[in-house]
Amino acid sequence: MAITPRMESPKPLAAPGAFSSHLRRIIGLANIPLLATIAALSGYGLLVVGSAIAGSPEYSFRRQTMGIVIGVVLLLIFWRVDYRRFSAWFAPLLVLDIILIISPLLPFIGVTINGARSWVNIFDQQLQPGELAKLVTIVMMAALVSRYGGRIPTVKDYLRCLLILFIPIVLIMLQPDLGTGMVLFAIGAAILFAGGADWKWLVLTLLALVALILLAFFIDPLLDQAAGHDVFLKQYQKNRLLVFMDEDLDPSGVGYNVQQAKIAIGSGGLFGKGLGLGTQSGLGFLPEAPTDFIFCVLAEELGFVGCLGLILLYAALIGLSIWAALRSEEFFGSLAIIGILGMWVFQILENIGMSCGLMPITGIPLPFVSYGSSFMVVNFMALGLILSVWSHRSTRPS
Repeated sequence: MAITPRMESPKPLAAPGAFSSHLRRIIGLANIPLLATIAALSGYGLLVVGSAIAGSPEYSFRRQTMGIVIGVVLLLIFWRVDYRRFSAWFAPLLVLDIILIISPLLPFIGVTINGARSWVNIFDQQLQPGELAKLVTIVMMAALVSRYGGRIPTVKDYLRCLLILFIPIVLIMLQPDLGTGMVLFAIGAAILFAGGADWKWLVLTLLALVALILLAFFIDPLLDQAAGHDVFLKQYQKNRLLVFMDEDLDPSGVGYNVQQAKIAIGSGGLFGKGLGLGTQSGLGFLPEAPTDFIFCVLAEELGFVGCLGLILLYAALIGLSIWAALRSEEFFGSLAIIGILGMWVFQILENIGMSCGLMPITGIPLPFVSYGSSFMVVNFMALGLILSVWSHRSTRPS
């Protein structure tokens, strides 16, 4: 009996628009404009940092590059994780925040650099836990404030949130790290405002904080004299505040830094002296050029055009992040992005402002540009959180 061979029916071809639809979905989840902006910022930063640290044994271009590589790996991990899991982790996040901040104060691992005990030494690698504490504070405050659903109803609830925010702020000030403390306050203020706190409460809090700082500034010399050592404010911190009001008060110290920063910015002109040809940083006149005053290096070597390019990239970063916050379907996700924006915007304004003499010197670096591997890693982790919020929104057609 003859057996008729079985003919397999051909597999149906994919619809012509299936591949393009799948590609559009991937692009939508990836937020290509945001990734392109970060790639441009990081590349820009590497160029300027490479010029600023050329010939300096104190800095390592390889370490900076490794910071970006590690940051990208952690970005992918945070992007993959569903951010909504963190919304119920308020208490563990608060404990983790406290552990990170006090870790530099522990014996054997704590390291003092430039008068601040803000670093830890693990396996001969110096890390700054305060940078990671910024991101933990963002997620912690977003988890707390999101429980109110968009409106903090009473002063009691507001004060509760404020008290929890001030736990990491007070601990970081004990190191002392004034700059990170200011960043944490900016993060908390942004989340509280977006979370429904009355703007009058925030203004009163800010005024009370300014009054407290002024009071501490005036009574601190009496406390120092009685105790025989600096109690609250270090002398260099006092000098920074005084020089901000009159830079001629300390022409050989902090005032010198401000003057050299202004000279570097002004000498760049429209197009700059050329990458690697800056004299203020190249000859050592500009202090902390790769970190605190990296904007001055950029202004001197690439001029006004180079500065404008950086500001436009930051504007794109802020705009795209706001768009991601508005597209989030979870209030917790929106608040987390607002907290990240509070961190970035404050650091950008403070760093550029202090370089121009418009803000007091605090040692706050420039996001994705300044030298510092710990700082770079945390910025990429924050970006990973934004991408997680973006990719976990609903993709169903409206």
